[in-house]
Amino acid sequence: MAIFIQALILLGGLILILLGANYLVDGSSSIAKKFGISEFVIGLTIVGIGTSTPEMVVSFLSAIQGKADMAIGNIVGSNIFNTFMILGITALVAPIAITKNNLKKDIPLNIAVTLLLIFLGMNQTILGRGENVLSRIDGAVLLLLFAWYLWSSFKSDTGDGQEEDGGIKVKSNLVSILMIIGGLAALVIGGRLFVNSATSIAQMFGVSDKFIAITIMAAGTSMPELATCVVAAAKGRGQLALGNVLGSNLGNILLILGGSALIHPLSFAGMTTIDLGVAMVAAIFIFLTAFMFRKKTVDRVEGAILLLIEAGYMWYLIANI
Repeated sequence: MAIFIQALILLGGLILILLGANYLVDGSSSIAKKFGISEFVIGLTIVGIGTSTPEMVVSFLSAIQGKADMAIGNIVGSNIFNTFMILGITALVAPIAITKNNLKKDIPLNIAVTLLLIFLGMNQTILGRGENVLSRIDGAVLLLLFAWYLWSSFKSDTGDGQEEDGGIKVKSNLVSILMIIGGLAALVIGGRLFVNSATSIAQMFGVSDKFIAITIMAAGTSMPELATCVVAAAKGRGQLALGNVLGSNLGNILLILGGSALIHPLSFAGMTTIDLGVAMVAAIFIFLTAFMFRKKTVDRVEGAILLLIEAGYMWYLIANI
């Protein structure tokens, strides 16, 4: 009976997530078209950060409770899921174009930030000194980088990469803002319901906390990104989807782990080199897709490859529970 109730809550959370994603995409696309802001930057900021709110809540609460494995595992797992699963599914729905600005700035920065996280968190392993801990100073550095990235994104945005209208309905500022706020609220509430019910179901079957954090919890908190990206791709808003994935990944590391480390230093003792290595591969693979089968496009074949890599990683985690 308890599992049945949790399954219903899980379904209710998914419905809220899908509804919220639809409103968020429509509201942000309307603002992008009306004010000449590129959809990529809108996806990078409003949508990317907004849909990362579940990760923020989970990681901040975990940091407050001193559960470093939960906070870090949630973010590392979420970034892996965002790239391989979400980008893979999104590319299957509709190929995603990669712009020159994506290749020059956004994707390389995603790689650099992931590498920086590994370097800061694995000092002892890499340099042979100190501890494998993300300190409060490290957290402050990550937050400053996040502030700089937001500022530079808006400053350098010229509206390039705007896609064809594709039926975007321009709404009043008030309606667009209300749609974004309402969409984000539904995403957050739906994401929380999904995570809590999925975690309860997992615990009923005796699965470990670390496994829950890097798989079920990471996937659950990434449901808003998945729903938003799929809806955006279906509506021909590929740059919004790509911006959402990159913005979410950057926000997860710079904003969420940065803030979590300020709350409480985070030990990387529970993280394996395999987990961090896969996160690094995920960041690099986005860059490689621009030069594989169809240049400057994440096409359906590459989407399928991304999904296969995610499946392989999940198999590894399950085999090593």
